[in-house]
Parts: sequence; C-alpha cells; structure tokens
Amino acid sequence: MKLTFLGTGTSFGVPQVGCHCAVCRSPDPRDRRTRVGAVVETDGGAKLLIDTPPELRVQLISAGIDAVDAVLYTHEHADHTHGVDDLRAITVLRDSPLPLCGAADTLAALAKKFPYIFDPGPPLAGTLKPQGQARVLEAGVPITIGDAAVIPVAVPHGSVACFGYRIGPLAYVTDAKSIPPDALALLKGARVLVINALFRVEHPTHLSLPEALKAAAEVGAERTFLTHLTHGSLHADLEAELPRGVAPAFDGLTIRVD
Repeated sequence: MKLTFLGTGTSFGVPQVGCHCAVCRSPDPRDRRTRVGAVVETDGGAKLLIDTPPELRVQLISAGIDAVDAVLYTHEHADHTHGVDDLRAITVLRDSPLPLCGAADTLAALAKKFPYIFDPGPPLAGTLKPQGQARVLEAGVPITIGDAAVIPVAVPHGSVACFGYRIGPLAYVTDAKSIPPDALALLKGARVLVINALFRVEHPTHLSLPEALKAAAEVGAERTFLTHLTHGSLHADLEAELPRGVAPAFDGLTIRVD
C-alpha cells in the first residue's frame, strides 16, 4: 500500500495570508502546506482519495493522480470539501458516478452546499459537473472498495460528525480532539498512523502536539506522521524534536505501508 500526502496544512494553509513569520517566509518547500488531503493506493490497484480540499486540482497534478475509485470524507468543513468541483476531471472519464463516502451528516451537508453533484440529470449542454453517488458509512462498519478494506472510525471534532479511517495497516485520523476507547480499539494494530497535531497548546476541537503524541503512543504504530500542521514550527525544527518513530508529514510525501 502507498500513501501520498496531498496536503498537510490547517484551514489557513501555510504560508498564511498576511503573515510574515519565519515559517511563512521559509524557503524550505516542506514548510509550504496546502489544506489536508491524501490518496491511498493498494497493491491490488484501488485508489482512495481522502477529502477534497480547496487546492485539489494542483495537488492531484503534483502527485500524478488522474483517477480514483472513491472519495472518503472525514467531515463537512470547507477545508476538507470545497475542492469537490475538481472531481469533474475524474468523473468525466468514468462510466458511472464516483462513490462519495462519509457519515450521513457529512453527505447531507455536501448535498445542501453542492446539490448538482448528486443530481442524476445531465449537465447543461457544453458543460461538465462532478457526478457523485452518495454512500453513507457507519462508524465501525467495514466496507470494501476494490481490494481495500475500509473501517470508518468516529472521532470527536466539535459539533460535527467526523471520521478517521482504518485501511488495512494504515490508520488515518485528522481533525480529532481525542481518541475515545472505541476508536482506539479500531486503530490499534496499525503499522502507520497519521494524526492531526494543531498547536502546542490545547484547542477546543483539535489535538494539540502533546495530545497527539500521547494518542500516538496509545495506538502504538511503528511509524506516526503528524498532519494538519500550522505555521507554529519550522518543519526541520519540529522534525528534530519529535521522538523516534514520529515525524511531521509534508505535502507530496509518499510512503509505503506494508
């Protein structure tokens, strides 16, 4: 299995508009972070896109991804969904609508904001629109997409429904405030963990860096990658201070998960 980090930044992205801090001015390309998204590719050929962030078009081009079998949505927030229109370039090449998977609340919010995506009628002559098919997922109930076994994992994130995903040996969790016991039971045994680590101080809807490290230790994966990162630390400085087996992810990073 291969995991590609399309984006690893917060809802502001890095550099942040109007900010002139050392991180936002950094020449290190790892300090340039678009909004969070990822692609998981199995050895059997399944390609799963996690979220549709606002920079999706440039992210997919940079990663060389031109087809996916389904989208796994974590939740409804704009930084995870508002690139959905870029799916046009993918769905126009398909013979059937693209499965858009997520919690019922997430898909209902998408249908309200982007109703044309789920409209089975043809687009206006001479135009294109994304063609999606809603697939409601339930926490803890496995599904199969191609040869990929996927388990939605419910995690708290303020007032919205939010899923992490367990995909074989990979555990992918972003926008979580904590890892409840039921979620921890589903994540344990993963060889690679991706987890959000927003600030160094506590936040009401996101894991802080200390909280993320504590959660990572509880999951016990061989390798942990931090995502949803802010301009609070230079990539190189954060990398140097993290414990063995934990590293900050960066846009474009590709890893094998065996």
